[in-house]
Amino acid sequence: MQLEDYFAFLAPDDIRVKGTRIGIETILTDYLELGLFAEQIATRYPSLSVEQVYATLTYYWRNRAQVDTYLRQVDQEIEQQRHQQDQHPSPAVQRLRELARLRDQQRGMVATPA
Repeated sequence: MQLEDYFAFLAPDDIRVKGTRIGIETILTDYLELGLFAEQIATRYPSLSVEQVYATLTYYWRNRAQVDTYLRQVDQEIEQQRHQQDQHPSPAVQRLRELARLRDQQRGMVATPA
C-alpha cells in the first residue's frame, strides 16, 4: 500500500482521509496548532484509526511544502466563506441576531436607536 492510498483527493483544496469525511486539515490543525499526539487525535474523531492519523502526519512530513500550501488555501477559502456569511447571513442568522439585539436592549446593554 502506498501512502497516497490513505487519501481521497477530491479537489485541489479537498483532501480527505479515505472512507471518512475528515479533511487532512482537521488532523493537521490538531497536530500543528493544538500539539496533539496521533492517539489523541484519533480519540477525538471516532471514524479515524490511529493508523490513518499517522498516515496523514507522514504524508505531511513527506510533502511539507505542498501541504503547507494546501493548508493556506483551505484557510483562505474558509475565511472567504466566513466573510460571505457575515455579509449575507441566512434568514435564521438574521433572526438570531435580532433576538440577541432585543435581549441586550432589554438588559440595558445597547442603547435604543433614535
